[in-house]
Amino acid sequence: MASTAASVVAHSVKSANPFRVNGVMPGFRLSLGFTLFYLALIVLIPLSAVFLKTFTMTWADFVIAVTSPRVMASYRLTFGVSLLAALLNVVFGGIVAWVLVRYKFPGKKLIDALVDLPFALPTAVAGIALTALYSANGWFGRYLEPLGIKVAFTPLGILVALTFIGLPFVVRTVQPVLEDSERELEEAAASLGAGNWQTFTKVIFPTVLPALMTGFALAFARATGEYGSVIFIAGNMPMVSEITPLFIITKLEQYDYAGATAIAVVMLTASFLLLLTINILQAWTRKRGQSERV
Repeated sequence: MASTAASVVAHSVKSANPFRVNGVMPGFRLSLGFTLFYLALIVLIPLSAVFLKTFTMTWADFVIAVTSPRVMASYRLTFGVSLLAALLNVVFGGIVAWVLVRYKFPGKKLIDALVDLPFALPTAVAGIALTALYSANGWFGRYLEPLGIKVAFTPLGILVALTFIGLPFVVRTVQPVLEDSERELEEAAASLGAGNWQTFTKVIFPTVLPALMTGFALAFARATGEYGSVIFIAGNMPMVSEITPLFIITKLEQYDYAGATAIAVVMLTASFLLLLTINILQAWTRKRGQSERV
């Protein structure tokens, strides 16, 4: 009876104050206020400034600024190459994660550490290194150009750079899912007569699909806003290899702040939609994992 009464009292307290969260350290209102203040100071106010500066333009000027042929070419290049780089990372990043989880071999820890190199390496250093490798007299470029494959200072170079910086997002998203996957399901499928391809398509792939989609969205979002590793290898030729972030910098150097913020608003809206998609995918992944555990 005493335990029942205690549980009823605890439930009534929780229902009376639904926003209170039990924890070791008190101060929910203070910590929540600090969190909102910090987010407003660091995130909301700078982003609001971008929109406020854009609102100084008329609608006609805004449309002209964000739909000029040169800007549209940068959109197509930025989003198209980012999409292709994210797809490549899904395929090869998934393979890398599979090898790191399922096999033991000499140098495994070193390769696992190298996956995080694009995170730690400054993007400008990455761009310079890739340009040195794929230029006409670089280690790789000297052999590729005689074959008619020019990488540096072309959209193909942008693809290489975006693939480089996006690989860790896919690997680190898929790797823990593979580590937590139940090997017994694969063994059961094999004991029931399923072949390797059937086991992969019916058992393994559905398990890692949410993680692959999340990794794809993360890599795509990072690639659309990448600047440092791209400008060195892109060549930055208008209508050919000029990415949208570089075009924004060009507008700022020309003191066209309203035009720069207008293009930034378009990129910000696209980034917000990508983040929304990422959150939905992560929620789907958690819900799917909980349903499978039940």
